[in-house]
Amino acid sequence: MLKSLRSRILIFLAVLGPGFITAVVDNDAGGIYTYSAAGAEFGYLPLWTLLPITIALIITQEMCSRMGAVTGKGLSDLIREEFGLRITFVMMVLLLLVNVGNLIADFAGVASSLGLFHVSRYISVPLSAVAIWLLVVKGNYRSVEKIFLFACVFYVTYVISGILVKPDWKEAAIYSVRPVLMLNGSYIGMLIGMVGTTIAPWMQFYLQAAVVEKGITAKEYTESRIEVIVGCFMTSVIAFFIIVACSGAIWNVQPRRIESAAEAALALKPFGQYAYLLFSAGLLNASVFAACILPLSTAYSVCEGLGFESGVNRRFQEAPIFYWLYTLVIVIGAGTVLFIPDSAQVRVILISQVINGVLLPFVLIFMILLVNKSGLLHEWVNSSSYNAIAWVTVVVMIGLTLAYTGIIFRGLR
Repeated sequence: MLKSLRSRILIFLAVLGPGFITAVVDNDAGGIYTYSAAGAEFGYLPLWTLLPITIALIITQEMCSRMGAVTGKGLSDLIREEFGLRITFVMMVLLLLVNVGNLIADFAGVASSLGLFHVSRYISVPLSAVAIWLLVVKGNYRSVEKIFLFACVFYVTYVISGILVKPDWKEAAIYSVRPVLMLNGSYIGMLIGMVGTTIAPWMQFYLQAAVVEKGITAKEYTESRIEVIVGCFMTSVIAFFIIVACSGAIWNVQPRRIESAAEAALALKPFGQYAYLLFSAGLLNASVFAACILPLSTAYSVCEGLGFESGVNRRFQEAPIFYWLYTLVIVIGAGTVLFIPDSAQVRVILISQVINGVLLPFVLIFMILLVNKSGLLHEWVNSSSYNAIAWVTVVVMIGLTLAYTGIIFRGLR
C-alpha cells in the first residue's frame, strides 16, 4: 500500500508541469484586469460564475491533456490531419491575432506594475522582452519548466492581499453559489470576458503541445489528470481572491469601472502597504510569466498546424520557423506597448479577452470532435457526461456572444 502510494507520488511529481503551469498562467495581466474590473464594477455578483467556469476548465484541459498523452500529437497537428490544412490555417491566423492582443496585455501589465514603482515602460518592457526571449532560446524544456513552476508560487500574493482587504466574506460566500443574471451589455460582456480569460483558446494548444514535449504517455495519464485538476482549482481560487479584493477595496467604497490592474493595486493602498505591494508584485509576476508562455504557445500551435519543426528542446538551427515566430510575436507585443497610449492598451486588453470568449466555442468544437474519434483515442474517447458538459459550454458561449452582439447593435441605434 505505502509502496504503491509512494510510486504514484513519484509519478505525479515526474509529470507535474504542463497542466499546472497552463492553468495557473491563465491568470495573466488580461485575466487579472478582467477579474479586477468585475469586482470593482459589480462587486461580489460575478463570483457565482467561477464554479461553472472551473468545471468547464477542468473538462477542456483534461480533454487536451488526454489527447496529447494518448496520441503523442499537438492539437493543431491533429486538426490539420483530421480536418485539412485550409481550416487549420484560418484557425492559426485567428489564434495568432488573439494571442498578440493577449501578449500586448501582458507587456502592458509589466509596464503598469513597474510603473507603480516609477520605472519607465521604455526600460521595463524592453528588458523583460529580452529576458523572456533568452529564457526560452537559451534553455531547454526541463529548465524552462522549473522556472515556470517556481513562478506559480508567487500567485499566493493575491490570496494574501485579498485577506488583508477584509472584504465581506458572508456576501462573498452567498454570491459564490447564487447565480445573478442581468440583461446588461456591460455585465454580459464581463461574463464573456471572464470565461474567455479563464478558458482561453491558446491554453488548449499549449497544454497539449507541452504534454507531448514532456513525453507523458497514457501510462502516466492518471497522475497527469490529477495535476490538471489541481491547477484548474488553483486558478479559480486566485480569481476568487482577486474579485473579492477589488470588491472590498473599490466596490464597497464606490463602484466604478477601472482602467487597469495597476489602478486596482492602488485602490488597495488604504488597506495597508502590504496589500498594495503584494497585489503589485503578483501583477508583475503574472505579466512576465504569461509573456513567456503566450509567444511559446503561439509558436507551438502555428508550427504544428503548418507542419514545421517545433519545441524548446530543439536548437535554433533545427526549428528556425518556431524560434523566429516566437521572436516576432515578442517584438510585436512589446513594441506595441511602447508606442501606443495607455488608453488604447486598455481597449486592446478588453477586446482580446472578449475575442478569446468568442473564439473558444470553435476551438472546443474541434476538440470534442477529435476526442470522440475512436480511431485516434481508442478506449480513451470522451464519456457521455464529458461530452454533455463540453457541448453545454459551447452552446452557452455562443448564446452569450450573440446576446452581447445584439445589445451592442441595439445601443448603436
